[in-house]
Amino acid sequence: MGILNTLWTLRRSALAAVCAGLLAVTLAGCQEDGAAGGGNGITVGLLMPNRGTPRWEASDRPLIEKRVKELCDDCSFVYANAENDVTSQQRQMTSMITKGVEVLILTATDPKALRSSVQAADNAGVPVVAYDRLAEGPISGFVSFDGAQVGRLQGEALLRAMGEQAHDGQIVMMNGDPTSPNAAWFADGARSVLQGQVKIGKSYETPGWRAANAHANMSAAISALGPDRIDGVLAANDTIAAGVISSLKSARITPLPPVTGQDAELDAVRRIVRGEQYMTVYKPFETEADAAAAMAIALGRGEGLDGIATTTYDSPTTEDVPAVLLTPVAVTVDNIRRTLVDEGVYTIDEICVPRLRSACDEAGLTR
Repeated sequence: MGILNTLWTLRRSALAAVCAGLLAVTLAGCQEDGAAGGGNGITVGLLMPNRGTPRWEASDRPLIEKRVKELCDDCSFVYANAENDVTSQQRQMTSMITKGVEVLILTATDPKALRSSVQAADNAGVPVVAYDRLAEGPISGFVSFDGAQVGRLQGEALLRAMGEQAHDGQIVMMNGDPTSPNAAWFADGARSVLQGQVKIGKSYETPGWRAANAHANMSAAISALGPDRIDGVLAANDTIAAGVISSLKSARITPLPPVTGQDAELDAVRRIVRGEQYMTVYKPFETEADAAAAMAIALGRGEGLDGIATTTYDSPTTEDVPAVLLTPVAVTVDNIRRTLVDEGVYTIDEICVPRLRSACDEAGLTR
């Protein structure tokens, strides 16, 4: 019996290694015979930061849950959304740990404030995968897109859209939430492209990534710089871009200056078709969700991440965190079909609602 158990253990290890290797290449994964049955199920907890950014509820949550169940049919899944409240997320983490989750996937509302909660999870033997945003404390894995590249894509697109105006013009930088490490990551990438190329007339942070705060900041920039002295706006994501564009339209600025974005939200894609927003950054959320689910299941089972993580990344508190950093894609009106429609993110009918049919025709989306 001891020999049989040893052989079974070796077989399981070999299968796990094969699956991990495939996940590293395709992030599609595979399963052992019986779809991870035999009492190997675990409980995966997912904690999201807010509902104001549409992607968390519309894309990330369902994609992660779906992938967890595909990789492990006897695994359980629990979910909580902090509604932008740090205290709520701390309570949610404590509750999940108390109820016995084996692993947590965390998008932190405030990484510094959540550090003690991450430490509490570690003390309880519950590994934490930081999802999309780098968390502080003893995290076991990190999955995101290369934030510096996101910022570079935004900066490059903005300069392209401005053309000759970039040399003598000025822009407004509308950065993200100051509590999010991604906000600084995006801004640093954008500045690496913009500095020395264009004047940054004003720069603002956007608490909560809220459109209302972006609208107020943009209105302040218009008052300070003048409606005719803004030649472009570096908006960190699509929600911020919505607030920026609302403010520009309220000030009756025509034509609108080019405005960037991020997340390829459906409303943003429609704004791009209408000519109100110049670009967004598409981050294939399914690939990100696949990597997070694979990491979580491996960690929850007490396995390593050597076959899943493709690099390492240092957090402010932890060095060499196993990481997957994915490549973002710039989207303008010229490549909506190729990047979003052909990839199955949206259909033409979803983008080209009746009021946009003429613009879609002009963009070549309905022909």
